[in-house]
Amino acid sequence: MASSTSQPRRLVIVESPTKARTIVGYLGDGYDVEASVGHIRDLPQPSELPADMKKGPYGKFAVDVDNGFAPYYRVDPGKKKKVSELKALLKDADELFLATDEDREGEAIAWHLLEVLKPKIPVKRMVFHEITPEAISRALENTRELDTSLVDAQETRRILDRLYGYEVSPVLWRKVNRGLSAGRVQSVATRLVVERERERMAFVPADYWDLDIDLAVPGKGNAFSARLATYHGTKVASGRDFDDAGKLKGRSDVVVLDEEMATALANTLNTTAKDRLTVSALETKPYSRRPAAPFTTSTLQQEAGRKLRLSSRQAMRVAQSLYENGYITYMRTDSSALSGQAVSAARRQVSELYGPEYVPDTPRMYSGKQKSAQEAHEAIRPAGDSFRTPAQVSGKLSGDEFRLYDLIWKRTVASQMADAKGKTATMRITADLGEDKTAGFTASGTVITFRGFLAAYEEGKDVDRYDTGAGESRLPEVSEGQQLTVDRAEAAGHTTAPPPRYTEASLVKTMEELGIGRPSTYAAIISTIQDRGYVRTRGNALVPTWVAFSVVRLLELHFRGLIDYQFTAGMESDLDRIASGEEDRNDWLTAFYFGDRTEDHPGLKPTVDDLGDIDAREINTIEIAEGIDLRVGRYGPYLEVAQDGEDPKRVSVPEDLAPDELTAEKARELIASHGDGDRELGTDPETGHTIVAKSGRFGPYVTEVLPEAEETKGRKKVKPRTGSLFKSMDLSTVDLEQALKLLSLPREVGTDAEGTVITAQNGRYGPYLKKGTDSRSLTEEEQIFSITLDEALEIYSQPKQRGRRAAAPPLKELGEDPESKKPVVVKDGRFGPYVTDGDTNATLRKDDSVEGITPARAFELLAEKRAKGPAKKKTTAKKAPAKKTAAKKPAAKKSTTAKSTASKTAGSKTTAAKKPAAKSTTARTTAAKKTTAKKATATKSTGKPTTA
Repeated sequence: MASSTSQPRRLVIVESPTKARTIVGYLGDGYDVEASVGHIRDLPQPSELPADMKKGPYGKFAVDVDNGFAPYYRVDPGKKKKVSELKALLKDADELFLATDEDREGEAIAWHLLEVLKPKIPVKRMVFHEITPEAISRALENTRELDTSLVDAQETRRILDRLYGYEVSPVLWRKVNRGLSAGRVQSVATRLVVERERERMAFVPADYWDLDIDLAVPGKGNAFSARLATYHGTKVASGRDFDDAGKLKGRSDVVVLDEEMATALANTLNTTAKDRLTVSALETKPYSRRPAAPFTTSTLQQEAGRKLRLSSRQAMRVAQSLYENGYITYMRTDSSALSGQAVSAARRQVSELYGPEYVPDTPRMYSGKQKSAQEAHEAIRPAGDSFRTPAQVSGKLSGDEFRLYDLIWKRTVASQMADAKGKTATMRITADLGEDKTAGFTASGTVITFRGFLAAYEEGKDVDRYDTGAGESRLPEVSEGQQLTVDRAEAAGHTTAPPPRYTEASLVKTMEELGIGRPSTYAAIISTIQDRGYVRTRGNALVPTWVAFSVVRLLELHFRGLIDYQFTAGMESDLDRIASGEEDRNDWLTAFYFGDRTEDHPGLKPTVDDLGDIDAREINTIEIAEGIDLRVGRYGPYLEVAQDGEDPKRVSVPEDLAPDELTAEKARELIASHGDGDRELGTDPETGHTIVAKSGRFGPYVTEVLPEAEETKGRKKVKPRTGSLFKSMDLSTVDLEQALKLLSLPREVGTDAEGTVITAQNGRYGPYLKKGTDSRSLTEEEQIFSITLDEALEIYSQPKQRGRRAAAPPLKELGEDPESKKPVVVKDGRFGPYVTDGDTNATLRKDDSVEGITPARAFELLAEKRAKGPAKKKTTAKKAPAKKTAAKKPAAKKSTTAKSTASKTAGSKTTAAKKPAAKSTTARTTAAKKTTAKKATATKSTGKPTTA
């Protein structure tokens, strides 16, 4: 502890280095701000448990399900250095402020820090939803105690996910494929995407016709479009009138036009009835439209997807950077409410930028749709008691950060603007076709007389399957009974569209409507189902893989309750009740895992124990047509065709073929073009063996068919020669000459001066030359057959480069790193682009791009990499305790927990620090008694063993 005569030192701990750098500038002297870089400890994998615990109650989940679901926590190996740094800073501090985010995850990080650091000084919980000088000042004045109910809710969710994943995932490994995973929310999200694809697969299109017609007032220009509504007094069918089976929706009062009828009608309107149209009715009514509410996490992700083409993960990463750098408020929230200061700031800015007439008489008040633990937050808005305009931040923000800030600013300001005003006119028109026959048309249009909030922002929309592309028209001034003329009329054919696939935006919207997931999980859920191979993207659409079909089918048949939408939403509500202190975590986990003795909730463990036999073949088989099944195999999906008395034919399914595109016709086409994968090319003149082209699990290839007499040599089975097709070759057109060339590889190019043979061959990573153990990449596959010895020697005369390209200048310069004070650049490396300051390298993440990465994001990646420390030092630290076990034996006698604590502490200490470390351990044990009584009671009741 610092001397009482010196200035008090206060240690502030946050999660992120970026957040720390921003806050330290607002706190001034007397404060040290340090980042924990996320969670410092978590549930370990069972294989990572201490040897004496692997066979005990923690051995299966790292959670003792029979004793209050007590978790066993372990400090992450990569965070031991960080923990040591925090403890060192704590020794010189007089007060500790835990300033992690104010949601459940942030509260849990604060609690773990408290448990591991065991401070002997006063501890305060400091929370804020924006990083501005005013907000930080208010947070310092209004600290609070740690909210153990929020901690319990986060811990319950973590244990719940561990139980769900560790019980259900092994079933997927055994019955579908290794490496798959199940999760309480990810599996439900996958089910949503699969069910939509099933609807598309079952969809039967229907054809219908109408007219593409433009009308005009005689003698005046400016034609306007109209829609055919009736034919001979009967409603004309549109896409909305058909169901997904291609049938009319039980209606007999509509007429379905075919091509002949529509063409005849168009011809009549272009000729004899051209000037026989009359305005039969005209309706005008006022138009008013309110602005959308400020952003919640869900609506931000949806709009960022629609308007900026950002994935949910990208949107949240950019939003987090904006928050941590003090540009916007906290980005994980269910609430659309604005504080009084924010409302005032928005109204003031509207008046200044657009005029006082754009400010409504009274402030607009918004509230969230659901009351939950996240409701305490504000909506996502620009930070501060006065907002910076996009123009004011354009010099500091660029790329995605600027675009997202601009979107948030516009939405916030628009939410406090006046309604858009105007009038909507609907015109009904009757065409006299002769012989007492008529056709009816409608035309509508809206005239905006006062733009209101539309001057700043208009909300985007998702794809509408019934949208024909015909929008509103600007209508001429007309009156009832006025004559109109046909400017142009053409028959237009249409085919009904299947339900649109989910995009990330529409999937987030659906999950929110169903109550599945929470703001902090949407992006992670969508990323997980893509990373696990359950969903891939095609443009903006989410397309499920065949593996997802197998997984969902297994879960539907044997774990129906776990992927029920209402049950999953109910779990989220239960976690909210635990967060608010209305529900006990132990009681809830007991009911979830062991069951509540009702048929509705039998419990996870009884369900897994009573699974019985699961037919893996049935789970992984989907009938495409009579006699043709799709099977999900270990190496991918394939078609299987039964044959009388013979082995079934198998044909690989292209990876880029979406499930709804694998129709019966397409399946037969694949079978006809590839057969069982063999296409006979001819006979090798040298060996007499038949050469065939095949479609294999790793792509198309050619091989030889060995006679039975040559299939074995002694006891060994002789392998036939094989060669993968070049990328420029096609399985259906490759010929015998090309096949024999491929089978001749590797090709001997020649020998160098020392007599070492140089060969050209094709490998997993492309074409290359090989001389002894020295390999050099070639640029094109065709070079394998064309490269000369002189050309090969020239390649070997050049210095060898790591990877495939010579050293290149930086891809981008990002300025000076605030920690190392060295210039940061983006470079292209062996494993992709990375940022570096010369000392520390950090690979760009999946959603980072060279064009879009900002200096702040680069500094954050480097800070995270520094916090983890070098990999080699971690390995050394793990080995060190083994040599010093004898010195630590007395500490091990206290208890299992103490043994773990001593062992973990020793792993990160040097010999010189042993004695102080022992005192520190004792001091921390004493300090643990001084922590919040409420949490201490909770810890006792759950019996949580923890490690430092």
